[in-house]
Amino acid sequence: MIRVEPLTAAAFAPFGDVIEAGAGEFFDINDGFTTRHHALAQVETDADVILSIFEGRPRALTVAMLECHPKGSQAFMPLNGHDWLAVVAETPEPAACRAFLCKGHQGLQYRTGVWHHPLLVLEQAQNFLVVDRMGPGENLQEVFFDRSLEIML
Repeated sequence: MIRVEPLTAAAFAPFGDVIEAGAGEFFDINDGFTTRHHALAQVETDADVILSIFEGRPRALTVAMLECHPKGSQAFMPLNGHDWLAVVAETPEPAACRAFLCKGHQGLQYRTGVWHHPLLVLEQAQNFLVVDRMGPGENLQEVFFDRSLEIML
């Protein structure tokens, strides 16, 4: 069983960056009509950086596998304002899994090579702006568990 913890920059630091307004340096631009929350995460990659929209749909709150991307980071920013979950691990083993409750205004970036579960939305389908790598070479590794772990909200 995995217990869910709140997503904070300190708790998530071993796995990547939390992306949210007010989390870092900010300043006004455009004659004071826009506040820029600056450099909240830095893309890690050896190839082109692309932007995509992923449409996540609810699924069972269990973890039966983890994946990682050894050639680049991957950032997720929710576009619909709904809470969602992130499951990460330092090693691809059930006992290493941690689950974070991400608020609808919080995004995150998985560092290169961080083990994580695919997108987990909670109550309804929602879209995410995704920043990741597009280029040659294998950039997906998957490990499947013998049995699923239940996520406890």
